[in-house]
Amino acid sequence: MENPLRLKSLNHISIVCRSVEKSIDFYQNVLGFFPVRRPGSFDFEGAWLFNYGIGVHLLKSEDPNKMPSINQINPKDNHISFQCESTEIVERKLKEMKIEYVKARVEEGGIYVDQLFFHDPDGSMIEICNCDVLPVVPLAREAFRSCSSLNCVLQQQQVVKCQDFSHCA
Repeated sequence: MENPLRLKSLNHISIVCRSVEKSIDFYQNVLGFFPVRRPGSFDFEGAWLFNYGIGVHLLKSEDPNKMPSINQINPKDNHISFQCESTEIVERKLKEMKIEYVKARVEEGGIYVDQLFFHDPDGSMIEICNCDVLPVVPLAREAFRSCSSLNCVLQQQQVVKCQDFSHCA
């Protein structure tokens, strides 16, 4: 199977928030997104931010009192994840900003992925990691036959190095 919907990339994520101003501050000053123009025809409060090739669309909650309470940080909960250059630097910055976080480490074949999890002002989970050190390896030959936007190079023992699947057979 190919790419039936002809998808190209992730465009944006939408996050419902209690306070657009507090969320702008967080996504701008903690995660490094910058505000961009939002269509003026929208009849609801919100903001658009952009960086790293991803948009974050903030949507003001229609009833902030009905939003879920902010729970304990749980790495197994829904979250959005961002790659970083150094988890040590991120951890130091989170401490400086007094942002509560949970640290985790995953090991696979001698490769270590360090992860830091924390909440935005409304409890949406954020992960910062060095996940790019972990290779993406399809589970079976059939898994990469359906690729259409990354290039696979089949190596011995069906180890796959993914770069641009457009040439998969």
